[in-house]
Parts: sequence; C-alpha cells; structure tokens
Amino acid sequence: MCFFKRFQALRSDSGDPWIRCCQVTDGLKSVADDSKQADVGARYAQALFELAKGQGDVVAVEADLKSLKAMRADSADLRTLIASPTFDSEQKGKGLAAIADAAQFAPTTRKFLGFIAANRRVSALPAMIAAFERLAAEDRGAVSAEVTTAMPLSDAQSKALAAALRTALGKDPEIETRVDAAILGGIKVRVGSRLYDASLKSRLDSLKFALKRA
Repeated sequence: MCFFKRFQALRSDSGDPWIRCCQVTDGLKSVADDSKQADVGARYAQALFELAKGQGDVVAVEADLKSLKAMRADSADLRTLIASPTFDSEQKGKGLAAIADAAQFAPTTRKFLGFIAANRRVSALPAMIAAFERLAAEDRGAVSAEVTTAMPLSDAQSKALAAALRTALGKDPEIETRVDAAILGGIKVRVGSRLYDASLKSRLDSLKFALKRA
C-alpha cells in the first residue's frame, strides 16, 4: 500500500488525519501550545513509525529525522519556515522537499514530509521527531533522554550521567545532549513527557516566585 493510501486509511469519519491504532481523532485545525503540539506529534509519529517498521525503514527514517532536527537547530531560517504561519502549506512543502532532496532522505521520510505539509501540520514537526525517536528507542529496548546543560559535559560526566539514568530508568539510555547557556548552570533531563529540571535558572525562578508570595 502506498504511503498516502496508508494514511488515508487512518482518517476519521470527518476526514481529518488521525491514528486509528490510538483510537483518538486529531480534530485540531490549529496547534497553538506545547501540549497540543506534543499530542499531534505523537499521533503522526505513531503512524510514521508503524509504516516505517512495516517497510523495514525505521533506521533510515530515524536517521533522516535526526538530521532534520540538527538542521533546524542550526538554521534560524528553517525554524521560521517550520513554525511561522506566514508560509502556506505549499511553500512549506517545497522547502522541506528541497531539504529532503539535498540530504537524500529515504522515500518514506520524503513522503511523510509532503503529507504533513499538505495537511498543515508542519509546525508540529519538532514534536513528531521527538515522539518518533522515543518510539524507535523503545522498540530497541532503550529509552531516549534529552540532556541540556549550560556547558558541554566532559567524558567522565557523560559516563556518570548515563550510569545514573540507567539505574533510575532500568533501561539503557540513548542520550542526546545540547548546550543552552540560558539555563546558567545545573542540568535539565527530559525523558518522554517527564522533565527533571535541576537548572540554576529554574532554582532562581522558584526563589523569585517564593519571594513574591512572601
């Protein structure tokens, strides 16, 4: 079954794309906040993962999505293209298609990007990528963790963190690290929908809030 027919088979009676295996419709016409972005991302990622697994393309699609995530992190123009309502679905589709061609993405990934552009869901792409990575990690018997620090971790710190997460989660962690000077210090760890925030900025914000209430 071709990609678009597969997704057409996963539509609700109202015609809006949805993931039948989750038995929840995606009736959103606008994704305005993080929780809705994550919800839409999870549904589309689930459909993509099932399709990719059925075709034996999980590894290739995951690699493509990781590359796209890295491109988004490095390019303000790409972030604008994905998030801004100024660009219509056709413009977003052409932009993503050009990136996919240049990066030689797998056919499944290219078709998926075209599909979400046609259905005006490109703004939820970051959430889709995060959800797909979690699904792929779980399928391997691992768990995906995003770690944010104010400064790069040393090799010793990375190993200690991996050991601590392995003990806490009971699974081998697949850690993705990023540096964000805005957190000032400490560490933030996101595992799925859970966020463990031990950053200095978070502590200062908590202190400010407590002082305001005093």
